[in-house]
Amino acid sequence: MCGRYASARRRIELLEEFRIERDRVPEPLEPDYNVAPTRRVYAVITREPRPSEDAEDTEAAAEQTPDGPSGLARELRVVRWGLVPFWAKDPKIGSRMINARAETVASKPAYRHAFKRRRCLLPADGYYEWQRPDGSSEDAPGGKGIKQPYFITRGDGGPLAFAGLYELWRDAELPDDHERAWLWTATIITTSAPDDLGRIHDRMPMVIEPDRWADWLDPAANDPADLAALLAPAASSGLVSYPVSTAVNSVRNNGPELITRIELPSPGGDAAPGAPTAGSSRSRSAASHGISGGAPDKLR
Repeated sequence: MCGRYASARRRIELLEEFRIERDRVPEPLEPDYNVAPTRRVYAVITREPRPSEDAEDTEAAAEQTPDGPSGLARELRVVRWGLVPFWAKDPKIGSRMINARAETVASKPAYRHAFKRRRCLLPADGYYEWQRPDGSSEDAPGGKGIKQPYFITRGDGGPLAFAGLYELWRDAELPDDHERAWLWTATIITTSAPDDLGRIHDRMPMVIEPDRWADWLDPAANDPADLAALLAPAASSGLVSYPVSTAVNSVRNNGPELITRIELPSPGGDAAPGAPTAGSSRSRSAASHGISGGAPDKLR
């Protein structure tokens, strides 16, 4: 699964990296190194303005210029992590729907509508997974010992684009022109992790490579077979993983120190001489400085 990730890039960076044509972010989000379910996050989608679903679209439609896109365009938006199906009676259901399995996303009632028409990309700098000292993942039955968090990111410091779905939920108690009449939410699609990543956890976020962004985001693409082809195989080339502080275990903690590489104690109990620690300048991760501290495990 993917229950925590880092999204620290500035809005202006995302506009360029994801080739955004329409900016729908009213106020930039603060860098978040410990994104947890129900948090507000950036999402990249392709859609046409629909004034009935968004007051901003009403304004945008009235302010279109010859130089700006007036129809289908790639947008940057802010959504809440945890998908709320349009038919849900209570939006609280979203806190339990942060991940959708690639193997069943086309058939599950909660996701199949969005899978056909409302796919998105969720920009990230990396994500966290946990492993116990006995080598089992955090949710493996019978695992023993304190869980050790790992940060998984691109070795070159570039962004990850998680495959996601988004939905719009209408609050019937609010008038159409209310700013919270429509709730935008999203989920991350997960898949089986390849061997190198599977030693930490058997699931990982589905990563969409740049040459497939347009196809994945295209709302007109709704053939299940074609969409399934975009979800396989899982991309792990160029990823690195390394241990980080257990401070990330608490959602109250946030900051770049959470993605700083630490040196785990050797079997004898001491860190290797000269190894970078959480406070050393050499230990900043690829996500924050484009380099990795020490020698992270490479995932090929």
